[in-house]
Amino acid sequence: MNEKIEKASTRDAYGRTLVELGKVNKNIVVLDADLSGSTRTKWFAKEFPDRFFNCGIAEENLITIGAGLATCGKIPFVSTFAVFATERAYNQIRQSIAYPKLNVKIVCTHSGITVGADGTSHQTILDIAIMRVLPNMTVLVPADAPETAIALKTIVEYNGPIYMRLGRTPVRTFYEKEYAYKGKKLKFEIGKSIELKPGKDVTIICNGIMVAEAIDAAEKLSLEGIESRVINMHTVKPIDEEAILKASKETGAIVTAEEHSIIGGLGGAVAEILVRTNPVPLEMVGVKDVFTESGTDVELQKIFGLTSNEIISAAKKVVKRR
Repeated sequence: MNEKIEKASTRDAYGRTLVELGKVNKNIVVLDADLSGSTRTKWFAKEFPDRFFNCGIAEENLITIGAGLATCGKIPFVSTFAVFATERAYNQIRQSIAYPKLNVKIVCTHSGITVGADGTSHQTILDIAIMRVLPNMTVLVPADAPETAIALKTIVEYNGPIYMRLGRTPVRTFYEKEYAYKGKKLKFEIGKSIELKPGKDVTIICNGIMVAEAIDAAEKLSLEGIESRVINMHTVKPIDEEAILKASKETGAIVTAEEHSIIGGLGGAVAEILVRTNPVPLEMVGVKDVFTESGTDVELQKIFGLTSNEIISAAKKVVKRR
């Protein structure tokens, strides 16, 4: 973890990296639904105005136009708030992108509860569940700005539909430049997780903003004699089954942590693997089966139990169940 606890938003990393990629690959085009200031695609629009398309507040058209451009050999990056893309234009994503397996990158910002004061109408805790059930869809949830940048550089080379979930609020930066952690250079691969900390007593599988919380939890648990393995599962689909199975056999207890409903998200995906390979005690940290509400990101993380304290409690509980 950075000693200075630097913070940066994943949406800012998206905007900057998109410009960088656009300078190299002229087939990249960017589409937005009248939210380019918020999604940071405005920076691409300024640099490449002839390759940027504002589709207005018409998310269904946004998705369909992106699909059309993909059939012409372009690499469309389609952006808006996560709640609008996944919950308003789901049919278009299913029919026009996932079904024909088109090369469209749906990169959405303002996901989860850390949208904050915009309230439940603009927050989504369902998008991972919605998108991961689609055949042909790959689902990514980067943890911080450096991981967002490397993920974008990876998906631009991948041929097929992608859903990437980003946030609004600046989050802790713990990866170092060039995608390293504590001086160790890492490799970002779709479908392969990253083990950030070894441990023999319990495994914490996490992604997004909950990775930083999991690292904090693991450090505190270590002081109590509980050694926690921390795995950043940045790809929810295809999920890293090998890492999950290995962790279940070696630690015998799993905790999942995500900024999403515990129904259908990372926790559900991990449970599906465990139940058919090596069932072990599992606890899920995430938003329960409730609608969210308005508030600051810090307030909402406490209200909905998305902090290191809940991870610590879940770890102790699952270890006792082992």
